[in-house]
Amino acid sequence: MIDVTVIAIYLIGITVFGIWIGYRRNTSSEQYFLAGHSLSWFTVGAAIFTSNISTIHLVGLAAGGAKEGIVIGNFEWMACFTLILLALLFAPFYINSGVKTLPEFMERRYCASARTFLAVIGLLGALLIHIGISLFAAAKVFESFLGVPMYATIIVLSLFTVTYTMLGGLKAVVMTENIQVVLLLGGALLVTVLGLHALPSVGVHDLTSFQAAVKPDQLHMLHPVMNAQGHLSEFSWLGVLLGYPILGIWYWCADQTHVQRVLGAKNLKSGQNGALFAGFLKITPVFLMVFPGIIGYVLWQKGLFHLENVAGTHTPDYNTMLPVLINHLVPVGLKGLLAACMAAALMSCMAAALNSCATIISLDLIKRHRPETSDARVVTIGRIATGVIMLLAMLWSTQGNQFGTIFEAINKIPMTFAPAVTTVFVLGVLWKRGTWQAAMTTLYVGTIIGGIYFVLDMPGIGKMLLPGRAHEGFSGLVTDPAQGLGVPFMLVGPVIAVLCVIIYIITSLLTPAMDAGQVARVCWDHPLAFLKGRLSFGDPRIVTVVLLTVVGGLYYFLK
Repeated sequence: MIDVTVIAIYLIGITVFGIWIGYRRNTSSEQYFLAGHSLSWFTVGAAIFTSNISTIHLVGLAAGGAKEGIVIGNFEWMACFTLILLALLFAPFYINSGVKTLPEFMERRYCASARTFLAVIGLLGALLIHIGISLFAAAKVFESFLGVPMYATIIVLSLFTVTYTMLGGLKAVVMTENIQVVLLLGGALLVTVLGLHALPSVGVHDLTSFQAAVKPDQLHMLHPVMNAQGHLSEFSWLGVLLGYPILGIWYWCADQTHVQRVLGAKNLKSGQNGALFAGFLKITPVFLMVFPGIIGYVLWQKGLFHLENVAGTHTPDYNTMLPVLINHLVPVGLKGLLAACMAAALMSCMAAALNSCATIISLDLIKRHRPETSDARVVTIGRIATGVIMLLAMLWSTQGNQFGTIFEAINKIPMTFAPAVTTVFVLGVLWKRGTWQAAMTTLYVGTIIGGIYFVLDMPGIGKMLLPGRAHEGFSGLVTDPAQGLGVPFMLVGPVIAVLCVIIYIITSLLTPAMDAGQVARVCWDHPLAFLKGRLSFGDPRIVTVVLLTVVGGLYYFLK
């Protein structure tokens, strides 16, 4: 009862705060969708970070730490490099051009069709992944350690989140995210400290005994290209180095959900340093979210608690690691605080996606085709769109049981379109010769290739094609090392990206060059032009050097 009371106080408090800080009776579209360009670097960075951390993230990183080790943390630290690209390479054009959405930027660089394509991708990604599946994962977690029925969680969290998002707009979303980032990191720190405190009870008293209790390479960030079985390692240093940028550039630099915070910055410098501040924050999950999973693995191996097996197998269900840790380590009352932490992770992610969907629908679909629509009506449409998207996401979230490994799925799904989108964005701002025909050809052909890969790698398809050979661990005709090609999905992305680059370059050279004046406004003079200019206090390039030094040093010590 105490835990439920803590959660209730949090939900009511954060909703009231969001409405109070963001709601204005006669707000403008500029205020509603971009917070009136008033966001400081701290607010931008905190909002980018929390819009990324969903319940899937919390549960998945702990599960990954228990199953694979700290190597899963590469998904966090590599984000620092793509956030640097957002700050230095993309943000100057996004902010100085005055665009309100990334699809609008695509239209300025290429054509109206490119804007429509990216708008559809943004809506589907937000609806299916950022909101729907995240909501399902949170409901399952709450059901496992608080006994709250899944559908009750879905309804309650959705209603509270959609209320302040619909009424308050981006200002409400980012200011609540500033509070949620403190709660989120504080909750993760609490689990880590309690886990470390429990280690002596199972005979682990120092670093040496801890290292002896974990799996080989579980404490190493960099894994070899080939594993002990002679197959390509799923998360090898090569896969991370080549594969992450394909997903990361789309996710951090070309996805409306995260970039909208930068677009709402009060000036270019605030937007750039906000993105870099998010990079510093992305260092923390390795120690506060992945490492607790490794601690949990040791405690489980030493018999402190029991993990259920995955249905129909003899494999422990590592996805339950975080809920089990909370149940065994966290006392009553504080457990409610941890539940509020998970609610914060979910609500910040959902609110960010809801606001970005409303922005895309209102500005890229409605206002674009009906330019005579009044500013007040655009805001009203945005609020209605927020409610409709939330309702659709709630319905979609109830189908989450249809998926086996959700965390892997949400990384594989973007591989269908991320290589094409990344190619079009990167070459679009670095190469003036790129044409709109090249962009559309790359987007369509690249997405078709990615879709074929995704279908072929679905376990269900493989079991239909190989009914006599499929086993319980079958993972797909591409990634399965025994029955498929044995190519990890992190290496599939670079292959598709190379094809996309070839398509883009060849098509650009075969089609007429675009208007030089139009392209000059949204493209660098040459690939390294963003490094030029005089340095000043707080210059994003200086902050970048500090961030690179910190991350590089951490990689050196945990290699």
